[in-house]
Amino acid sequence: MNETLVRIFPTISLDNGTSRQVLADSPELMVVQFDFPEGKEGAPHNHHHVQSTYVKSGVFEFTVGERTMIVRAGDSFVIPSNVIHGCRAIEPGTLIDTFTPRRDDFL
Repeated sequence: MNETLVRIFPTISLDNGTSRQVLADSPELMVVQFDFPEGKEGAPHNHHHVQSTYVKSGVFEFTVGERTMIVRAGDSFVIPSNVIHGCRAIEPGTLIDTFTPRRDDFL
């Protein structure tokens, strides 16, 4: 692999007790890992990015718009642009989120 394509991003501890690490990015796309201890929440929010979430591990209660669902390792879903969403870790776990376009606020 061309070494100029590989970038290592630090893991950032967030105020809500979770952590975030950008795994890969380009102006059109960004992949981010979020680690959640049990009981920690991702507060309801929205953004103009389309988001795809893959549950790498754990169990989460996720609200997307008016729908609340329980998701587990191996589940994935898409959150449309500007839809309010948030989650709570029922068990410790990891989410892999993909955003288009890139979340420049994460850099």
